[in-house]
Amino acid sequence: MSHKGNKLITIPQEVKIAINSSDVVVKGPLGEIKINYPSNIIKISQIDNKLKVARNDNEKKTKMLHGTINANLNNAVIGVKTGYKKVLKIVGVGYKAKIEQEKLILAIGYSHLVPMTIPKILKVTCPSPTQIEISGYDKTVVGEFAAKIRSLKKPEPYKGKGIMYINEQIIRKVGKTAEVAAGASAAPAKGKK
Repeated sequence: MSHKGNKLITIPQEVKIAINSSDVVVKGPLGEIKINYPSNIIKISQIDNKLKVARNDNEKKTKMLHGTINANLNNAVIGVKTGYKKVLKIVGVGYKAKIEQEKLILAIGYSHLVPMTIPKILKVTCPSPTQIEISGYDKTVVGEFAAKIRSLKKPEPYKGKGIMYINEQIIRKVGKTAEVAAGASAAPAKGKK
């Protein structure tokens, strides 16, 4: 059984918490996040500078929600104080990205440019034409936008081209021509006996 839900969440001085009947508002220097929760099965309380999430019963669904709500609250507290960041790199000849009029414009091997509207709560920059930095206080929105960009041109295993996370490892495959060449050199030469 996971004990994630029982972990106490430490609230930094810069972060303010407001617990309502069906949601919790987490406010900090970077922004504000509202997290909904079912008050009939989950109870949230603040003791000094700690946030405690408790459950009313031991049903399977309640246990799942217990851990999830605790993790979401913890992510919100970290997000409004320090924020989250994802970095993507673009690999491929002629592949590049730029920011233009609140949009991310991608040239990723199609006959047309791919424009993407940047969500208002995110800050997206391109330090170089082959790198995209996404930062924001909401972990979910940062992750979803990064995944959406990556899904436009997933990295392929043969040449390694595509959009990938900066620390992502792509398992490379050998192409058919390389396999045939290796097989030909290993085969014994035909000749007279």
